[in-house]
Amino acid sequence: MDHPAARNDSAVSLATLIAAVAGGDDAAFRRIYDLRASRLFGIALRITRQGPLASDAVQEAFLQLWRNANRFDEQRGDPDVWLASLVRYRALSMMRRSGREVSDEGLPEAVDDEPDQLARMEASSEAAALRACLDKLPPDRRTLLTLAFLDGLSHGELAARLHVPIGSVKSWIRRSLQSLRVCLEGEA
Repeated sequence: MDHPAARNDSAVSLATLIAAVAGGDDAAFRRIYDLRASRLFGIALRITRQGPLASDAVQEAFLQLWRNANRFDEQRGDPDVWLASLVRYRALSMMRRSGREVSDEGLPEAVDDEPDQLARMEASSEAAALRACLDKLPPDRRTLLTLAFLDGLSHGELAARLHVPIGSVKSWIRRSLQSLRVCLEGEA
């Protein structure tokens, strides 16, 4: 039988590789790293604005993948989105710990030949439903969700940027996500 990590990219899904990692397959883990590390580094770099912190975030996310691959459930979500969320969480956590703002002045542009997460997501049918539901939100709430989930701003950073209490930001995000959920359930 063919080894999952040795087969060609189109024949093996990322979910299959994650399942192999859950079984302790080193080669599958390496294959995921080869396929996704540069994109995940780009996500972390966008959040941290520092190469070393971004590298650390990616490393910690891959460690979490190795330890928790058995927790991934393909029925509950896309494997690329799951990996991106691991990196996003790690990068945000590192930024909170470092407690310093860094400008993106002099930051080299990360080159990624593959389409980014957003471009791939926008091509799916779920994206069309999400876009329709996002369009139903008021523009300020849509912007808030974009800043939080695509740009990686924390609740505190959003509160400072918008000059509002952090509790308001949390409430707005929670209510906006609830509205999206209700809308998406109606679309299904």
